[in-house]
Amino acid sequence: MYTKKVMDHFSNPRNMGEIENPSGVGTVGNAKCGDIMRMYLDIDENGIIQDVKFKTFGCGAAVATSSIATELVKGKTVEDALKVTNKAVMEALDGLPPVKVHCSLLAEEAIHAALWDYAEKKGIQIDGLEKPKSDIHEEEEERDKISY
Repeated sequence: MYTKKVMDHFSNPRNMGEIENPSGVGTVGNAKCGDIMRMYLDIDENGIIQDVKFKTFGCGAAVATSSIATELVKGKTVEDALKVTNKAVMEALDGLPPVKVHCSLLAEEAIHAALWDYAEKKGIQIDGLEKPKSDIHEEEEERDKISY
């Protein structure tokens, strides 16, 4: 069962679309379920995210996590955006069913992928930012192996 917030962000997604000439763009997917999320960032000279948009191909939870993730990073510094975790995404939506937690991972990785692209374009390093995975399914499999 989805929460009211998940249903609201799925039915009325915020910040959907593309940014022309983005500061950074990141695309991640999940080969297991077929979800693909692309995040666009417009970052000013002070490192503040002025605008953020997304395009997602996937289930309702994937759309909802994309939408809430854009709200969580808009207006934030690059460093603060990096701190947005899948847990923060789930909490902002008042939870996700266990089988949809991977959608929140997708949102976190899409933010990181867009920040990585931004850092590469600018020739800078962002403390704590690691090269993102293009397929979170690999991360899920590793996590599942460890938990047994």
